[in-house]
Amino acid sequence: MSAAFRIGDLELSSRLIIGSGKFRSFEENRRALDAGGCEMTTVAVRRVDLSKREHGSLLEAIPPDRFHIIPNTAGCTTVKDAVTTAQLARELLDTRLVKLEVIGDSRTLFPDTSATIEAARILVAEGFTVLPYITDDPVACMRLEEAGCAAVMPLGAPIGSGLGIRNPANVRIILESVSCPVIIDAGVGTASDAAIAMELGCSAVLMSTGVALAKDPVKMAHAMKLAVEAGRAAYEAGRM
Repeated sequence: MSAAFRIGDLELSSRLIIGSGKFRSFEENRRALDAGGCEMTTVAVRRVDLSKREHGSLLEAIPPDRFHIIPNTAGCTTVKDAVTTAQLARELLDTRLVKLEVIGDSRTLFPDTSATIEAARILVAEGFTVLPYITDDPVACMRLEEAGCAAVMPLGAPIGSGLGIRNPANVRIILESVSCPVIIDAGVGTASDAAIAMELGCSAVLMSTGVALAKDPVKMAHAMKLAVEAGRAAYEAGRM
């Protein structure tokens, strides 16, 4: 087991983060999180009614006292929408964590870089712990760290594509250019993709579709856990 890492004030042992989108049920989502050994998950504020706490709700299956829940601003296309959504999530979940997404293209779901940086500056000034989803652009990642983000989350490939790490060279440059945690977000389709991200030196990997749409999501979550652990161990061991 590799050493813990930090995101803001949080110290985490698990380097695998599985989201809550596209699972067939809340119960299956929870079983995948447990199989992956996850301590953290993401929730799209615009797609889930977080105010409902009764039987059958997401927060019953994935309780905040068991998991660190990161609300995300998925679906937001403007700075104003992203900031407002983050503020709403803070009130509903009593958390300063936010996964910041400002989408620039509805077809590919690539982020709007300039809007993401602007929204990050506003949210950091308001006391949020900001984890921005961004392209694999080293300069954008540097600007987000300068803005005070607790981590940067470059995409490995387009959201939901399962194509793996398409540009490892850029990921390496990002790792050389920032001192905050680098978390690969989007594009991981199978265990080898997760292992490659960790072998490059990333702090963690975030995924949803690659697990949720697997034929056996729970088994895939366990495979991802092993891959993340193996990739991190190989990075720490040092390639010959």
